[in-house]
This record gives sequence, structure tokens and C-alpha cells, in this order.
Amino acid sequence: MPTVTVGRENSAPIEIAYDDVGSGPVVVLLHGWPFDSRSWEAQVHTLLGAGFRVVTYDRRGFGRSSRPSTGYDFDTLAADLDTLLNELDLHDVTIVGLSLGTGELARYIGSYGTARLRSCVFWETLAPSFVKSADNPTGVDPAGVAGVQQAILADRAAWLSGMDQNFLNLDDYLGTRVSPETERYLWQTGMEASAEATWACPRGWLEDFTDDITKVDVPTLIIHGTADRILPVDGQGRRLHAALPHAEYVEIEGGPHLNCLTHAAEANAALLAFLGQPATAGAQA
Repeated sequence: MPTVTVGRENSAPIEIAYDDVGSGPVVVLLHGWPFDSRSWEAQVHTLLGAGFRVVTYDRRGFGRSSRPSTGYDFDTLAADLDTLLNELDLHDVTIVGLSLGTGELARYIGSYGTARLRSCVFWETLAPSFVKSADNPTGVDPAGVAGVQQAILADRAAWLSGMDQNFLNLDDYLGTRVSPETERYLWQTGMEASAEATWACPRGWLEDFTDDITKVDVPTLIIHGTADRILPVDGQGRRLHAALPHAEYVEIEGGPHLNCLTHAAEANAALLAFLGQPATAGAQA
């Protein structure tokens, strides 16, 4: 798997592992936490079938990328994205961010602008802010973040098993939209992440992206599941749409946080419609 070097920690380079497949208009996929680019499997297949070039990469600390002890703030993660786009000399790109990846997307636009972008997609969004407030009572506060981090330190495997229940709404979908094997595979993917990276990233939930999203000036799609228990639709997807009223907005009815897995056909159809491609037989989830 090829890599791009984005920095160093002590004697070792920090390398971002990526895949660059297909040909056509470029779509870059930013995965959620605490998983890696393999969680985009259904979308990669669909996009390749519809004639796109697809770039996926593992965020630092996750998947096959380097596992440094630092750099899990959104400024650094956006800089990693910028380095990748520059190294691959990508232009006229659609960037699709999922969950934590929407924070990278928002901060990238806020810091580097949209010169390289054709369009962007916020899928289960952190933006405009996930901080608990009068406008967002379902958000998080510092005590909530600290509680998650303590649970990760106490027993990361048990914590992740519990999180998977709500990432996928297993009480509703296990055995129908999610097989036991897929749930185990997702758990294993999360456990392969750096423990330090898994612990560090939740601090980013307290970031405010309000200023960043004012710089969104390209066609935009917002996708959000109505049954997201991690980033509830009222506080996240609908608030972002209110802040970006010209964006296309699609709710996945009954969709949990990882509706890219559970409701892939519905979500992929929305993505392809935005990209201007029909969901043909050769581009199924």
C-alpha cells in the first residue's frame, strides 16, 4: 500500500497509507473513528462502478498508517489531508467526510480553502459543533469527553463492543441489516487502531467549526441518519443544513451512525445522485 510522509516523530517518519484506484472524477473518502478506510468498502465498489477515481486513506493512528503519539487535533489532521492532496496532485476533487472525517473536511476548508475542490459531502456531521449548548442539548461537554476517554483507558475492547451497539443500532438491525460477522469485523477493525489515537480523538468533539463552514463555497451534500445515536440528527445534520441552506440535504430514514454500512444502498443512491451519476446495476452497494 503506498504512503505519503506527513511528518516525523523522533527517528521515524509519520506515513499516511492510502489507496488510489479507478479513473474518472476524483472522490476522496475520509473515514470515521475509531475505524479505518476499510469501512468504505460498499462506497468504493459503488463509485468505481459509476466511473470515479477513488482515493481512500487511513488517518494517522488508524489502519495501516503510522501510529504517532501526537497530531490528533483537527489542525494537524487537516494538514495531513492537504499533504496527501498535494502529493497526489489532485484537483477538482469531491471530498466525502464521515463522522470525525467531517471535522477534517470542515477544518481543511477553513484552513486551505476550496481551490482543489469540486464539491464536498458531510456525512453524519460533527459540524457546525457537537458541543452541548442551548442550541444543541444532545451535544457533549468536557465531562462527557473525559468519561469516554476513561472508558477507553479502562477496557478498550469492552468499550468498543458497547459503542458498536450504537454505531450500528444492533438492537434494531443485527441479523437483518447487519450480520454478526460484519459486527465482529468492525470491532476487529477498531481494535487494530492505535490505543493512543483512539483515546486522543474524542477531544476534537469539543471543536467549533462555525467559522470553518462559512468558507464552504462549493456544491455540498449533507447526509444524516434519522436514528443516529452518536451524532443525533436534530443537533447535527439539521443544524448544519440550517447553517448551509443551499446544500442538498438527505436524511436516511432509520439510519444509524454507520448507515454507510446498514443503509448502503439508500445512502449510495443519494451520493451518486449528488455526483451526477445514476445508481446503475454496475454500481450497487
